[in-house]
Amino acid sequence: MTSTELGELQRTLGQLRHCVGALRSVYGDIPAVRRLTNDVERMDIDAGDLISPRAPGPRVPALVEREVVHIPDTPYDPALWQGADDEGVGGYQR
Repeated sequence: MTSTELGELQRTLGQLRHCVGALRSVYGDIPAVRRLTNDVERMDIDAGDLISPRAPGPRVPALVEREVVHIPDTPYDPALWQGADDEGVGGYQR
């Protein structure tokens, strides 16, 4: 983000904080207003983290090595299916 974008973000958060304050004066300290207040505070904290000089750079996805599981092409043991229903085809045929 450029400094212009960060400044716009801070200005918008200030407007949002003002709107939530107006809602609080109309509706009082109800749970919905408390949640909105909490959300604005969290966004302000996150924006502050972007502005700080120790802010992390853009995230680069890490390469993940995945274990390859080989599944054999040989037929399964028929005893494995004894007593099981084939739900999608109408049940086990006895």
